[in-house]
Amino acid sequence: MQLIATRIFTDDVDGLLAFYEKVTGVTANRVHPLFGEIATPTGTLAIASTATIPLLGEGLLEPKANRSVALDLLVDDVDAAQESLREIVGEFANEPTTMPWGNRSLLFRDPDGNLVNVFTPVTDAAKARFAAE
Repeated sequence: MQLIATRIFTDDVDGLLAFYEKVTGVTANRVHPLFGEIATPTGTLAIASTATIPLLGEGLLEPKANRSVALDLLVDDVDAAQESLREIVGEFANEPTTMPWGNRSLLFRDPDGNLVNVFTPVTDAAKARFAAE
C-alpha cells in the first residue's frame, strides 16, 4: 500500500488551489472543474469540490470542520518562509518555534480553516531524518 495524496474537500476548488499554488510555488494540475492537484516530489495535495461528497457516501465528510490534522510542508528556512507568506496568510497561529523533535515550525490556517505547518529541521537528528528530501 502507498500513500498517494492527501485530499481536502472545499466549496472553492479554484480558490484553494490558487492559495496552495502561492504557498508551495507549484502550479496546480486542474484535472477537472471539481478536482485538482498540487504535486510535489514527496507528495500530492488533492483539492476536491464538496459537490463530489455524495459520490463517496452521504454524511462521510464535513468540509471546514478539521481540527485534528495538519499539512506539513518542508521549507529551507521557516523564518524566511514566514516573511514570504505574510501577504498570503492573514494570521499566523504562532511565531516560528523550535519543537522538541528538532523542527522549527510555523502554523497557519488555509482559507478553509485547515491547519498548515511549515517547518525546517534545525537539529542534527532532524536534519538527518529529512536528508533524502
